Amino acid sequence: MERNEIKTFLPHREPMLLVDDVTMEGDTAIGHYHVRGDEYFLQGHFPGNPVVPGVIQCEMLGQCSCILVKEELEQGRTPFYSGFDGIRFKHPVRPGDTFTVESRITARKGLVFFVDAKGTVDGKLCVKGQLIFTLVDNDKL
Repeated sequence: MERNEIKTFLPHREPMLLVDDVTMEGDTAIGHYHVRGDEYFLQGHFPGNPVVPGVIQCEMLGQCSCILVKEELEQGRTPFYSGFDGIRFKHPVRPGDTFTVESRITARKGLVFFVDAKGTVDGKLCVKGQLIFTLVDNDKL
């Protein structure tokens, strides 16, 4: 699934759409985002040593993970973060890197989803943890 198809499921648009492609392999979503270097979040983080902020890495994880529930999103729902658990940053992400996300749902309670996710660059672990997000019916926004 490429960016244009991803946009049919996610409400995010540039410059906040942070996933270039996603595929499903069994119950796992695998997505990618190539860090170009001109992104707004790198402009001051940090001059001379640009590093993708951790919160942006978490957003990349989340956007990719939402494709796991695309059928629910097709029913007129929007995903919102409910929480993070055990997030750990292990290695920086820099311009020129292709950030790879792997995520899978570990539990569900109604429209609340618990997802284990990790982000890597060239096989090196950059971030991992559990994401919690809730789907909200669009007519209740």
